[in-house]
Parts: sequence; structure tokens; C-alpha cells
Amino acid sequence: MGAVRIDVTRLHDTWMEVAFPRQLDASSVLGKWQPETTPQRIAYKLWAAIGIPLVLFGYPLLLVGFATRYYATRLDSAVTRIGVLGVLLVATLVWGTLTVITRVQLSTEAFLAVGAASVVAIASAGLAALFSKVGGRATSVLLAYPFAMTALFLPPVVAALFTPSLGEVIFPNSTELAVWILDTLLAVGGINDWLRANFTLEGTGYVLMWFGLAIPTGWLLGLLVALADVIRPKQDD
Repeated sequence: MGAVRIDVTRLHDTWMEVAFPRQLDASSVLGKWQPETTPQRIAYKLWAAIGIPLVLFGYPLLLVGFATRYYATRLDSAVTRIGVLGVLLVATLVWGTLTVITRVQLSTEAFLAVGAASVVAIASAGLAALFSKVGGRATSVLLAYPFAMTALFLPPVVAALFTPSLGEVIFPNSTELAVWILDTLLAVGGINDWLRANFTLEGTGYVLMWFGLAIPTGWLLGLLVALADVIRPKQDD
């Protein structure tokens, strides 16, 4: 509970820092900035009050950021040890072995499914590792996390294009998710109507859908990890 209290306080201080100086990690000499005039005090209290529900909503997302950073740090350590080429070799070995086993033991259709999924997984994993090592938080958020999500999302969808039994599970659920997104998140400004009029969710449409979801999901997770770094620096984990 003590850690939760500290996290919530720092999260609210981060919100206050948006509009007022020296709120988060205040100077040891100057201290936290305090309002001096009546208008300043009114604005300060109003901004603080607005931040309370945002903090309550944002704290569960912050916990997602902590969890994502935990696993991302361990993956990053592994990438550091073996390098980007090592990641490509491991991914190629794993997916290549599965592809060979499928070719020998299963149908040609299953072999094509696993082979296509292998290409997607290997390329995405390699690009995620590469961009995570290029340097900079912006590069990680904008590129590394989206490619990591692509490596997770796309292989089963690509495989489902060739495997009816897998498609019977993935495609109906994907359709339900697409309907929900169109009717809620994309209902603003007629975006959903435009998408329905110009695209059909079938075949490679599912692949494009999950690729489109992987990118903002990666951005969101990357931003949550960045927020976790601000609220609870890594050495405090």
C-alpha cells in the first residue's frame, strides 16, 4: 500500500507538472512551486481536482506499464547478450524447425500456413530487436514495440488463412472485435462508415486488420512503459 500511495502521488504530480513548474521531483533548493495569488491558487486547485479522476483511471494502465517493462527489460537483456543476428537465428531455428516438422508430418496446406507465419514472425522479431537497439525512447515506442506486437499478432492470423480449423476460431472472433471497434472507437466522424464502404473483412483483410491493431497497441504499451519509467524509475523496481 505504501508503494501504491507513492505511485499515485507521483502520477498526480506528473499531471500537475503539465501546467505548473517544479511539481514532479522538485528542486531541493527551491522546493515545489506553490501558488501565490488568488487566481493562481484557484487554477492550481482546479487543475489538481481535474487530475484526480484521471489518476484513478490511469493507475491501472500504469500497472500494465510496470508489467510490460518487467518483461521487456528481460527480453532486452537477452537481445543484448545474443545481438540482433542472434535473435534472427533463434527465431529462424524455432520457426524453421516447426516448418520442417509440418512439411514432413502434416498436409501441404498446414506446411504453407506455418511457413507463411514463420516469415512474418522472423521478420517482425528481427525488426523489433533492431529498433530496440538503435537507441532512444522515441525509437522504441514508435518502432520496436509495434514490430514486437506484429510478431505476436500476425503469425496465427496468417496461419489461419491456410488452416480452416484455425480460421474457424480466429476469424469469427476477429470479426466481432472489428465490429466493436467500428461501432465504438471509430464511430467519430463517419470513419466506420468509410471503412465499411471501402474494405471487406475477408482473406488478407484479416491480416491488414491485425497489422493495423499491432501498431497502436505497440505505441500504447511503449507509452505506458515510458510513463512507468517516470513514475517509478527502473532502479526502484
